[in-house]
Parts: sequence; structure tokens; C-alpha cells
Amino acid sequence: MTDYLRVVAALGRRSVKQAFRRPQFLAPILLFPTLFLILNTGGAGSAEDIPGFPEVNGILDFELPGTLIQCTMLAGVSAGISLALDVEVGFLDRLVTAPIHRSAIVLGRLAATAVLGLLAGVYFLVVGFLSGMTVEGGPLGVLVILVMVPLSALAFGAIGSALALRSGRASVVQGIFPIVFVILFLSSAFFPRDLLTEPAATIADFNPMSYMTEGIRDGVISDVSLEPVLKGLAGVALLAAIGIALCSYALRARLRAG
Repeated sequence: MTDYLRVVAALGRRSVKQAFRRPQFLAPILLFPTLFLILNTGGAGSAEDIPGFPEVNGILDFELPGTLIQCTMLAGVSAGISLALDVEVGFLDRLVTAPIHRSAIVLGRLAATAVLGLLAGVYFLVVGFLSGMTVEGGPLGVLVILVMVPLSALAFGAIGSALALRSGRASVVQGIFPIVFVILFLSSAFFPRDLLTEPAATIADFNPMSYMTEGIRDGVISDVSLEPVLKGLAGVALLAAIGIALCSYALRARLRAG
């Protein structure tokens, strides 16, 4: 077990270093959500006055949790692209022939994605506090964010890695971005579920991203409650389970294909 964890840690460190050495992997995780947050808070500042909108100290408090889920989604896409590039250059083939457990290959990548998610969470918390955000849940609310965000990044990373292993093409993984972006907007990431119209309202009710966002948002706009946090963790667990199962299937299929 010690050797297994050492391999996972080594592959995770490599992936984190790779992200910092290649701005095209790291910049979208931070830059694009930051610009989107500025656009949302600047252009939708009056949304909090809409009847039925949750009581918040400012629109930033409502929008930041959605931005955090957006950056974890992009972290998952970046993880998939990076893994697909490893497939294209033959690095994955070398790992497969090495005397290590093959699951460590995927877990190392997912561990790195979780670390990047944690760093992004800290970054957006700093941006939020400097911009006047308040976390009504106090230190516990901050802790929920710092737990939920890396776990969400890991879950999205599992989906991206599965697609990378199955396709072996970075362009294919990159091509899913518009799709997952649409799915994000069909959730309560940037607008309350109670104020959505059909069919978006029904889709948001079944969208795990809604519960992941609301689990983070709960401690920002109010005291931390157990139910939304557990629902958020359940959404993370569902996506992670699907992603890891797909990763296992895709890796076996790739090994059978040679």
C-alpha cells in the first residue's frame, strides 16, 4: 500500500507541475471563471431585488459558488486534455508497462486535479473577500468550500479522464467544453432554481451541479445546514462514481486494444 500511494503521489506531482508549466492548462481554470464572475456581478447586480431571490448581502455572495463549480468543471476538462496528450505521445503506454498498479495512473491524475481545485478554491475565496464577499457560515462555511471544491474537481476530472482514455485525443476532450458549459447553465449555479422556467427548472432539479453549487452556497449566504451540504456531497459522489467506473472500463478497453 505504501508503494502504491508513493506512485499515486509521484504521478500527482507530475500532473500538477505539468499544469503550472503549461499555462493553457491552468489559465482557463482561473482566468475564464474570473472574467465570467466579473461579468455576472457587474451585469446582474439588480437580480437580488427580484421577488423570491434568496436574501444575500450582495450578488457576489450568490454568484461565487457557481463560479467555483465552473472552475472545477474546467479543471476536469483540463485534466482530461492533459491525460489525452499523455496518450498521444505514448507516455501512458510506458506507464502501463511499468511495474505499478494501473489504477494508480488514473488516481494520480485525479489527485492532481483535486489539488488544482483546492488552489482554485483558495484563489476565489481571496478574490471574493477582497471584493466584499461575506461568508455567513463563518470558518465552517469556508471549510465546506475548501472540501467541496477539490472533491468536485476530482469528480469532473474522473469524467474528463474517462473520455481521454476512451478517445485518446485531446481534441475530443476539448470538444466537450460547450456541452458541459450548457449543462452548467441548466442548473442553479447562477440563478435560483425556484425562479427558473420550464424546462430548465425540471432539468436543474435533476442536475447534480445544482446540488453541488447549493452545498457550497449554503454556508456563504447563511449558516451552514447539514441537508444542502449532504446533497452536495451526494452529487459529487454520483459524478465521481460514474467517472471512475467509466475510467476503469475505458482503461481496460484500451489495454485490450493494445
